[in-house]
Amino acid sequence: MPISVTCPGCLSRFTVSDKYAGKKGPCPKCKKDLIVPDKSQEVVIHAPEIGPKDSKGVSVLKPLKRAEFKLSKIEIILGTVLAVVSLGLAIFARTGFTEPPWLLSAFGVISLAFPLAWVGYSFFHDDELEEYSGRERSTRVGICALIFAVTWGLYWFLAYYLGNKTLADIDAVQFAIFLAVMFVIGSLGSLVAMDLDFSQALLHYAMYFAATFLLAMVAGIQLSEPMSSGVSKPEYPTVNQKLTNPQLKNSQVNAPGKTLAAPVKAK
Repeated sequence: MPISVTCPGCLSRFTVSDKYAGKKGPCPKCKKDLIVPDKSQEVVIHAPEIGPKDSKGVSVLKPLKRAEFKLSKIEIILGTVLAVVSLGLAIFARTGFTEPPWLLSAFGVISLAFPLAWVGYSFFHDDELEEYSGRERSTRVGICALIFAVTWGLYWFLAYYLGNKTLADIDAVQFAIFLAVMFVIGSLGSLVAMDLDFSQALLHYAMYFAATFLLAMVAGIQLSEPMSSGVSKPEYPTVNQKLTNPQLKNSQVNAPGKTLAAPVKAK
């Protein structure tokens, strides 16, 4: 192992092989004779040892192991069942209704809030910090899930408060503003309830929003004008409506590009 040598004359530093330990030789720079130190003169600096030790001088403190994200078998099974059931209900709502009932939509955003907030916390929380568990975790996740679900309620409220008769009437500007409000409230709720950083809280809410938004698309819920199907309701009675409604029999039927005149009575 090489030995570090410092010349006492020119203070230059160099290394020599350990076979010259204790021997005398010239400095390669100033040519002044010097003695190469041996192993007994070598100074070794040790890192300070902190913490209590046992009778053998071994530290009794153990390093903390970093906890890695890992879902339990129960969480995996419940998550899979919830995903399949949610997707099935969304497909049923799309095929069984022209427009899914608002009660079904409300049930979806509320029932998905707790499990998604639970799994999201396990995924996004800081691994260096101890994870909440037990009753405290359930309480915090419950508060966070309630805030997540309220954000969709706020979306509905703002839509009708601003004069939109249906969600499909929301234009692109209003949609962007509503999403910004939802993300701010949802992220702050996650930040406060789950004690996450803002970036982690933002991703926590984004996970919930993405899941519910995609299910709404599968269910055929028209959340805004840019995402609507473009099918508008007729403004005037059709021929079938006139045949089934006696009050409309003698009125005109206005169809796109075609006008039917009222029947002429015979004299």
